[in-house]
Amino acid sequence: MSRIVIIGGHGKVALELIPRLVAANHEVRAIIRNPAHAPEVWKAGAEPSVFDIERADAEAIAGMLRGFDAVVWSAGAGGGNPGRTYAVDRDAAIRTIDAASLADVARFVMVSYIGAGTDDVDPENGFYAYATAKAAADEHLRDSPLQWTILGPGALTLDAASENITVVEPTYDGDNATSRANVAAVIERALHSNTSVRKTIRFIDGDTPVAELV
Repeated sequence: MSRIVIIGGHGKVALELIPRLVAANHEVRAIIRNPAHAPEVWKAGAEPSVFDIERADAEAIAGMLRGFDAVVWSAGAGGGNPGRTYAVDRDAAIRTIDAASLADVARFVMVSYIGAGTDDVDPENGFYAYATAKAAADEHLRDSPLQWTILGPGALTLDAASENITVVEPTYDGDNATSRANVAAVIERALHSNTSVRKTIRFIDGDTPVAELV
């Protein structure tokens, strides 16, 4: 059994991931900001923990992470407010990466997006804050000593898991629909796969079993 903590534990990806990890005999703690979300997290199979990742410093985050074997970052501000996007998707993510090192939690899986670090977004575009925030967090993780994996799914959907994906190049510009359930399947596989360490995996829904690609 491993002890895994999910940051953004009430998100749609996290709620797909939790039952998978529990079924694989992992102990899962889901970090949430809103106490009202706790019952749904319990129902999925994880222990909820109310913690404001947006405002906590690295030392406080490290205290929360100690004793765990792996961190999954699946949090996000949800767009619409550039200030909060930078505060959560960049700054809090970077502090959590630093905190994982402080807490001796070596394994870190980051849920990013397919174009992070490669998108050339106009600063006037509403997507600019998200694109640059994710790119900065990913780069900080790559420069860290952690055993990291960065996952870059395409446009997220609510489709059921097909358990099949296609790995794509950073410049891919075709249909990039990716079900959140498939993202959860890829996270689970990455956590169980040493070959995914220190790799960035960009993927979409496809026709090859996850286990063959991750």
